[in-house]
Amino acid sequence: MLKKRENDPLYIILRSKREATKFQILVEVAEHQPSVRQQEIAAKLGITPQAVSEYIRELVDDEMVKSQGRGSYVITPKGVEWVINNAEALESYVKHITHDIVQQVAVWTAIADCNIRAGEKVGIYMKGGFMHTSYKNQDATGIAIADAKSGMDIGISNLTGIINHSYGLVHVCKVPRIQRGGSEKVSPETLRDILEKAEFTGAVGIEADIAIKNAGKTPDVYFGAREGVIEAAVHGLDSVMVIVDEEFTDFLKRLESSGLRYVIHDLIVP
Repeated sequence: MLKKRENDPLYIILRSKREATKFQILVEVAEHQPSVRQQEIAAKLGITPQAVSEYIRELVDDEMVKSQGRGSYVITPKGVEWVINNAEALESYVKHITHDIVQQVAVWTAIADCNIRAGEKVGIYMKGGFMHTSYKNQDATGIAIADAKSGMDIGISNLTGIINHSYGLVHVCKVPRIQRGGSEKVSPETLRDILEKAEFTGAVGIEADIAIKNAGKTPDVYFGAREGVIEAAVHGLDSVMVIVDEEFTDFLKRLESSGLRYVIHDLIVP
């Protein structure tokens, strides 16, 4: 639901054409900086070059964009923060639409826990981060759209009720960059104990990857680890993010904006 508040990014972007255009122009500046072609932005957004020029002047006045002269512009840290805040609000809204609204009319994919026949009513539940279905009674139910054998994927329509589901806990473990000692500063025993509590592990930074391997484990994801850990937690898996110290604070902000619970662990050897 949109909250009608002046400082609500979601309300501003979706209800104000001017703010939406401002958001798009900032994104274009960030993507193409420092050489910003105002005519190309105008054509892409369906507005005049004069309008683009006016928006950019306002963004410069608001200290969200910095002019370097001769059509050269760069987005400032203030501008980046504004874009991120609004992008996260939009992402949250899209998740609300896809998870809470569209599911009422969509066909969903689940894993069949037994042989199921088309047209029959089945129970739906979450297990191991995936949607499963069987003939057992559940708070959420749907109709199988095709036959499926146990262990196979199956389409479910007419989803009703509530799928019992809760977000997973994210264990955040900070590892120093190599300049500050790297993986050798991490207690393998402490990290191993934490990794054994979780169902999914991500690593950001080579130092973090090595620390996990020193603990006798292997990360589930390295590239795209931030998104992977957040997605795993959203699907109900307790997860571990082992991350280098310079990326630590930004990742905590992403967890907070996603509404996820987390606990911070000290891995440094005394």
